[in-house]
Amino acid sequence: MFRTLVKTEAVAVEDQSFLVQYFEVRTVRGLRRYSAEILLAPGDRIILDDDSVIKLEARATRLVPATLYSRMLTRTA
Repeated sequence: MFRTLVKTEAVAVEDQSFLVQYFEVRTVRGLRRYSAEILLAPGDRIILDDDSVIKLEARATRLVPATLYSRMLTRTA
């Protein structure tokens, strides 16, 4: 299966910006699936999967800040 880049955007958290790339994949049955690849740092990525780009955008805007804040909490503990 080949991924097709649908769109690229940035999610801003405080003073940082994180790249999010959205891809479309056709399944063996011919259905469309979408994935989002969020680059937090070199070699540090989050990959999400869903039925629509709109749902992925909503999840990405919630997940990126939550991930960063939870990592900050684990470093201070």
